[in-house]
Amino acid sequence: MRVLGVDPGTQHMGYGVLEVAGPSVRCVAWGTLDAPRGQPVHQRLRFLYLALGQVVDAWRPDHLAIEEPFVAPERGAKSAVAVGQAQAVGLLLAAGAGMEVHRYLPSQVKSAVADYGASTKAQVQRTLQLVLGLPPEPIAEDASDAIAVALCHLAHWRVTAKVRTA
Repeated sequence: MRVLGVDPGTQHMGYGVLEVAGPSVRCVAWGTLDAPRGQPVHQRLRFLYLALGQVVDAWRPDHLAIEEPFVAPERGAKSAVAVGQAQAVGLLLAAGAGMEVHRYLPSQVKSAVADYGASTKAQVQRTLQLVLGLPPEPIAEDASDAIAVALCHLAHWRVTAKVRTA
């Protein structure tokens, strides 16, 4: 099974692909898709749709785990709408590829990965490095957030599978 984790944004969109074989999990791909600066939002969304589509084509994930938009009040509603539009890019690609879709709040992701819902990005990234054997060099925040979303989904999926079989 493969899980594609996505951290949506209209300027930078992070992605991470986890491959699961029995009890073992490895991160097989990650990165940040950087939309062209200065372009109107519809052009940036098109760029992100095409670029994330290449990731989907290359890795053929079974599940999409995507972070729910959260925008601090000081950033305003316009920013929240933009993140929601970026999230829609991932949702459309998942629908077209027949993937299961799962959405998680940032606090759920932090709690599942670093065992604390208010963890810092550095704490989450360090946990990912330890759990998945990622390189010690810093990973772009958008990419590590996406890997964390995928790992959060995997934790929830495994618990749900155990409950179903019990």
